[in-house]
Amino acid sequence: MKVHEYQAKHILAHYGVPIPRGEAVFTPEEARAAAQRLGGTVVVKAQIHAGGRGKAGGVKLARNPEEAERIAGSLLGQKLVTAQTGPEGRVVGRLLIEEALDIAKEFYLSLLVDRAAARPVFMASSEGGVEIEVVAAEHPEKILKETVHPGTGFQPFQARHLAFGLGLDPVLLQEATRIFSSLYRAFLATDASLVEANPFVQTRDGRLLALDAKMTFDDNALFRHKDIQELRDVHEEDPLEVKASEYKLNYIRLDGNVGCMVNGAGLAMATMDIIQYAGGRPANFLDVGGGASEEQVKRGFEIILGDPNVRAVLINIFGGIMRCDIVASGVVAAAKSLGINVPVVVRLEGTNVELGQKILKESGLNFTVASGMKDAAEKVVAASRGN
Repeated sequence: MKVHEYQAKHILAHYGVPIPRGEAVFTPEEARAAAQRLGGTVVVKAQIHAGGRGKAGGVKLARNPEEAERIAGSLLGQKLVTAQTGPEGRVVGRLLIEEALDIAKEFYLSLLVDRAAARPVFMASSEGGVEIEVVAAEHPEKILKETVHPGTGFQPFQARHLAFGLGLDPVLLQEATRIFSSLYRAFLATDASLVEANPFVQTRDGRLLALDAKMTFDDNALFRHKDIQELRDVHEEDPLEVKASEYKLNYIRLDGNVGCMVNGAGLAMATMDIIQYAGGRPANFLDVGGGASEEQVKRGFEIILGDPNVRAVLINIFGGIMRCDIVASGVVAAAKSLGINVPVVVRLEGTNVELGQKILKESGLNFTVASGMKDAAEKVVAASRGN
């Protein structure tokens, strides 16, 4: 789960990370009032769940409250297209009005999970305000890393090592060490999968602040954080993914045209790979789980078909805990109620596979039954092309 910049900053401030003064607003009039309270000269920042807002015109300087109101009126309700939103963009529904700062230096800070090391890693770079992917490609030597042992946590010597590596003024080293430790505490306490401050800045009067902030949280841990759950903005999420979450289905929308319904994340990944290998493009990741009911299978089918790009559907089920006849019954029920008008290829193996195949054959519907994963992938890719 992602949150907006102003929400991430509020969380970080709670753990002791300094942030600029700012207010979230939803109307041009609120923007003007906020600018007046913040001293007149402010930065108006569009709040969407995507980076690259500045390059797309979503971050602008206002030199007085009237200008802040005008800029807010030009941004609210408009689509902002960045490299991360794709060509469809995101509609701006809220803004962050923030005090303007006199910046001397910009840095990059982040905490995330290094899956190769199976540990958190603290990353820092003197190249702040730039996409970290660009820095990694062009100046990898400028990326500093401190891997954190989960038993001992983030140590003061690691924070000092990062601060020295960034070339911070010696008088700021103690404050930087404190802030870096606060960032780690926020990362750990909120079950975050990503905490990023880009840029993290040093002002000309010697202050250190998180000028921008991004936080992403582990969905599986949100039951422990009701306060964070309440920050969810479903308008920033894909409608089909929101609908899937309501039915406890693991669904991620992709840009292909072959819909996939699979039980088990590993099998789902393998299915997507083999579709790609057969020359097709998966339209989604959908894991209905090992113990899905007939109703969940039906809902999964609804979600797949809710994507207008889907030209064919592959159902790939290995029946262990989840019986093949349950899957077949759900597919048939969905097909009859939804009026499916795209080809459906089914590959069933495992518990009650004969009964499942019988249900499909006697349904009166035109399903294509595959004899294996390779056969299923080839048939669904051909069907997606109209063959």
